[in-house]
Amino acid sequence: MQLYVKGFSLIELMITVAILGILSSIAYPSYVDYVTRSARADALAGLVHVANLQEQYYLDHRTYTDDVSKLGLPKNSNDAWEVENKLYEISAATSQERGFVLTATAIGAQNNREKECKTITVDGTNKKGPENKDCWQ
Repeated sequence: MQLYVKGFSLIELMITVAILGILSSIAYPSYVDYVTRSARADALAGLVHVANLQEQYYLDHRTYTDDVSKLGLPKNSNDAWEVENKLYEISAATSQERGFVLTATAIGAQNNREKECKTITVDGTNKKGPENKDCWQ
């Protein structure tokens, strides 16, 4: 009578763990980049939203405002509005030559992930900053 032992050998288990480690080391940076870009997209949408609110405020009051609460948005302790995912906050400033300047600043985990796009701006003349085109994609 023969006895068959079913299972994995130590070598097979080590090879499997090594393959999973290699796949994880390739996939994780792509995942982090995807999360960073998707949070940035939420900030861009927030900038467009606040710019539209600024233009509506201008039509109603013939001036722009640097107070986001006057635009109907709740403001945090930094006098800024946090976008839905809570990874960017948008502040407003007024400018004689450009009307208004909106700045989206990375906060929390996004501040640690971002390298070149920690702050994104747009003004009343639709001038966008920074010059890095990847920030606006």
